[in-house]
Amino acid sequence: MIRKTLKKTSKHEKLKAFIKKYKIPPEYLSTNRKMISKAVFIGIFIAFIPMPMQMALVLALMPLIKFNVPIGLAMCWLSNPFTMPPMYYMEYLTGSFFLGIKPEPVEMTLDWFSQNLDNIFIPLYAGTLLYSVIGSSLAYWAVNHFWKGSVHRDKKLHRHDR
Repeated sequence: MIRKTLKKTSKHEKLKAFIKKYKIPPEYLSTNRKMISKAVFIGIFIAFIPMPMQMALVLALMPLIKFNVPIGLAMCWLSNPFTMPPMYYMEYLTGSFFLGIKPEPVEMTLDWFSQNLDNIFIPLYAGTLLYSVIGSSLAYWAVNHFWKGSVHRDKKLHRHDR
């Protein structure tokens, strides 16, 4: 269903006029399986990284990797002010576990973070690497799997209708 909606939207005349007016390369708005799955991979990978301006990093990757930019930007919004604290705390605990470091009790204050950044930095980013790679790889696989299943189901229905 999402695949069909994306395909219809990409053929809309207003979108084509917008692309032409602002001279946007059409591959950045392409709605095929490869472009969508790459966008999901990049967006979710970056969403797990604790850093400011995640959307700027997605945009910086545009010239290097061709992907659907709006989908990539939307995926990096998975880490928002409501989801960031539990995500980053989970990453910190996981990184501490894998590095064999006893996690420090965390206080949600800027003063605590500024004083303890040296102690939590390595475990946090070790957990970040794990969740970024696994989460984005699973999302990439899921998009490909469900997209192919949708195409197969549509072909089967089309053959049945003949």
